[in-house]
Amino acid sequence: MTARSLLARLRHGVELEAADVQWAAAGLADGRLSDAQAGAFAMGICLNGLTKPTRVALTLAMRDSGQVLSWGVDGPVLDKHSTGGIGDCVSLVLAPALAACGAVVPMISGRGLGHTGGTLDKLEAIPGLATRLDESRFRDVVGQAGCAIVSATSDIAPADKRLYAVRDVTSTVDSLDLITASILSKKLAAGLHGLVLDVKTGSGAFMKDMASARALATALVETANAAGCKTTAVISDMNQPLAPSVGNALEVAEAMRVLAGEAQGALFDISVALGGQLLAGSELATDAQEGSRRIEAAIQDGRAAERFGRMIAAMGGPVRFVENWGRFLPEAPVICEVKATEAGYVTAIDGEALGLAVVRLGGGRMVETDKINPAVGLGEVVRLGAKVAAGQPLAVVHAARSDAADQAAAIVRSAVTVRPEMGVQVPDLILERVG
Repeated sequence: MTARSLLARLRHGVELEAADVQWAAAGLADGRLSDAQAGAFAMGICLNGLTKPTRVALTLAMRDSGQVLSWGVDGPVLDKHSTGGIGDCVSLVLAPALAACGAVVPMISGRGLGHTGGTLDKLEAIPGLATRLDESRFRDVVGQAGCAIVSATSDIAPADKRLYAVRDVTSTVDSLDLITASILSKKLAAGLHGLVLDVKTGSGAFMKDMASARALATALVETANAAGCKTTAVISDMNQPLAPSVGNALEVAEAMRVLAGEAQGALFDISVALGGQLLAGSELATDAQEGSRRIEAAIQDGRAAERFGRMIAAMGGPVRFVENWGRFLPEAPVICEVKATEAGYVTAIDGEALGLAVVRLGGGRMVETDKINPAVGLGEVVRLGAKVAAGQPLAVVHAARSDAADQAAAIVRSAVTVRPEMGVQVPDLILERVG
């Protein structure tokens, strides 16, 4: 086989077979496919699509293009993945809670993408903590804490790294087949026994409508299960921030409030629900309800927080972070309230606009080389359906400079719609379950 013959078949709409995508994945990893050929391969799949069996074959081939971890442990190896939203710091709560319930959680996570925050960026708001660990240290952290949240090494799914970079510059990011293979190749390379997926839909998600979210959730679940990893998914609402804060250090603080038993709300609820599904699927619970009760108990009795503290210390962070987290997290020099100009009810929140406001404050990246300011963001964001009085805060801006704070405040005012009448039905947090 040659790249030219493969691309000719794609151009003429001939269905690719497993051997075709296996050859392409190997060529992406070892450089046999040039950047131009990789872009043409991505465009051909984007335009023509793959059959379900070939999508599975591409996922497995991309997984197998690098190292596939094996853990050799007694407990089930579990993980979760979110398709991205704002105020979504579930991993910081769920990973240690699962570990406290007897699971092993080697979580390979990512950085911020577009208007959404990245779990690694959030963790790195903690002083001294390193998310780039070699395999030996990764295993040590998992051994000490039962969980670790790290970036993928160059040995994990190198075909995906190459293809992902090409997709970004060839406008092929939104291919369902390529999204599925990209997400799952990295997750499956971690040696998982079980996976739960949180597919977001709404104003703060990449998938704005239910049909798109359902299609992605179905593709991910079908492909992961066919690849041998027991997987379920939920489709959850992202028409408002999941936690009431958006920004790296601010979201770590929200996760710590949940782990300390000081807060519940949507972040607590979805962590419990996702964990319940994982425990049930791994036979650590008889069903999802019992699994949810076990996750809730691990949070409320402090075992999850203790596991989180172990993980932070093992990854280079403060030894007593859990006991003194407020002292360690960075604070922005400019903090100001964004006040409502009129009384009424919050009937809509443009989540993407809020996420981009945080990026512009310095809490995300406009280009890959941007350095993140972990202290900036939006705190105490008002909830959908809330009744507000004129002069009541809609959010609190945390900024590095006064002019940046003013710009963010203007975005918040335009992103939060206040009407005299309620006129909105607040969506359920979990809209649908798949698998």
